[in-house]
Amino acid sequence: MAEVRVFAGTGGQRFAREMCADLDVPLSPINIQRFANDCLQVQLLENCRERDVYLVQPVVRPAQESLMELLLMVDAAKGASAARITAVMPHFAYARSDKKDAPRISVGGRLVADLLETAGVNRILTMTLHAPQVHAFFRVPTDQLNALRELAAHFLPSDLSKATVVSPDLGNAKSASAFAKMLGIPVAAAAKERFDGDRVEITSLIGDVTGRDIIVLDDEIANGSTILAILELLREHGARSVRIVCTHGIFANDAAHRIAADPDVVEIVTTNTVPSTGLLAHDKLTVISVAPAFAEAVRRIHSGESVSALFDPTHV
Repeated sequence: MAEVRVFAGTGGQRFAREMCADLDVPLSPINIQRFANDCLQVQLLENCRERDVYLVQPVVRPAQESLMELLLMVDAAKGASAARITAVMPHFAYARSDKKDAPRISVGGRLVADLLETAGVNRILTMTLHAPQVHAFFRVPTDQLNALRELAAHFLPSDLSKATVVSPDLGNAKSASAFAKMLGIPVAAAAKERFDGDRVEITSLIGDVTGRDIIVLDDEIANGSTILAILELLREHGARSVRIVCTHGIFANDAAHRIAADPDVVEIVTTNTVPSTGLLAHDKLTVISVAPAFAEAVRRIHSGESVSALFDPTHV
């Protein structure tokens, strides 16, 4: 791995350190400077010429700031004659802007993909994009990992004899089915309708949850409105207990504490794709690191090996 250089933006420092420890390579230094006119400047403080460069930066709050840092990092690496530039985005916030569902609306996911390509990215490494079509927005090779194996490993030692995986909407049902197969338990799914803002209505539930220990699996929890709605429906159907599981734990507007306040919620499990901000202190919250999975992907990309086994949810 001598030809590898790993740099991280402000939001990716902790994740990158974990990833580099697993790779046994140093995290290279970087200088991010803000001028008096509020413009940013990025300087990579290590030689990148003809190196395989990995730039770690989740696109998270403040999303515009983290995105601009990443674009400037890419530009700096390109100007430094890097042999290949890979943007490592554990979380890609603009994946939620994936379709024209109103007149004259922007599609931010596609725009950001184009910006990264224009800046000089040769490859994208990310995890669990919000919708399948977002993957196609990137016209450079893109590896989309998922955290199902890491999340399943957390639950396998538990008593799952009365457990059922529930998807809070039909769009996530495929991932929920793969997750349930890993755990060897049944799966159920809800039908969700989202209105303006964060108002969500879950109208029906397909599958039996009465007297069951429920594991609700979602790709992302932001404001928590979907989870609060499914909790109410599960209570009406007589669920015994509920565990909430997601890959991207954004937990805006104190969502983690609002969800944890529900008496039926036993545990909230998420990964470290989004930097935590004091959430680790909550006794119901468990954060699982997926940095080793990204490290293995980087190792395989650099050596020219297949990465497919890492993002195949059916591969255990």
